[in-house]
Amino acid sequence: MTTFVCFVLLIATSMMIPLGAEAQVSVNINVGPPPVIFAAPPRVVLVPRTPVYYAPDTSYNVFVYQGRYYSFHEGAWFLAGAHGGPWAFVPVAQVPPPLLTVPVRYYKIPPGHAKRIERGDGRGERDRDGDRDRGERGRGRGHNK
Repeated sequence: MTTFVCFVLLIATSMMIPLGAEAQVSVNINVGPPPVIFAAPPRVVLVPRTPVYYAPDTSYNVFVYQGRYYSFHEGAWFLAGAHGGPWAFVPVAQVPPPLLTVPVRYYKIPPGHAKRIERGDGRGERDRDGDRDRGERGRGRGHNK
């Protein structure tokens, strides 16, 4: 009986002692760098009223500021020291402020649009008629009634 009481007391006290548990949280953002590598320096044009240049002849968001190349790709900023890369992730807090003031019209893919295009959820931009373009075919009567 004494052994049983000792065993119960041992179990009870071990339940009262908090176990040291380690909890780790890890957040990974899997945004790869843009696949932009130029064989030669691209043609760049000055963005009006800024010290930033943009590359109009590429299908990616490429900007040049103080001799360095920047790209806004899939919601993240990347930096390359030369036109041929390599690209490295840059936290928004370290992006030079003039780049953050470039008007959206100088982006090939405006911020927020890449995800909408990838999602394909039918929540597209409003077209010229003011309705949302969901890729639907009309009814052939010239109106949607």
